[in-house]
Amino acid sequence: MGAPYNELLPSEIEGIGAKVESLLGYDGPLPFHLETGYIGLGDSDDDMQVFYYFIKSENNPKNDPLLLWLTGGPGCSSFSGLSFQIGPMKFKIEEYDGSLPKLIPRPQSWTKIFFPYGSRD
Repeated sequence: MGAPYNELLPSEIEGIGAKVESLLGYDGPLPFHLETGYIGLGDSDDDMQVFYYFIKSENNPKNDPLLLWLTGGPGCSSFSGLSFQIGPMKFKIEEYDGSLPKLIPRPQSWTKIFFPYGSRD
């Protein structure tokens, strides 16, 4: 087994999952880099698996800090937090017509906006 997850560099973390290039409800390829996968917790990967979304900064991914945002839980999908709260996509609000909900870009996503707390010298 490789280095523990908390000792990996962001460039190593992105290689763990599978790249997602499209989502149902969004027309065309995604305008941001999205990976999903599972991270094993415990002494072996068989102990417990935690699902994650990894989305690169849309500003300067090599220099921007890595943000860990936890959500979801029993009975609540983490996709709901990603789409209803701070993720790069949101549901288009329109009258239901029987089709899949449509996803649209969120201009104020945390992947686009960075508020530094202190100097980055």
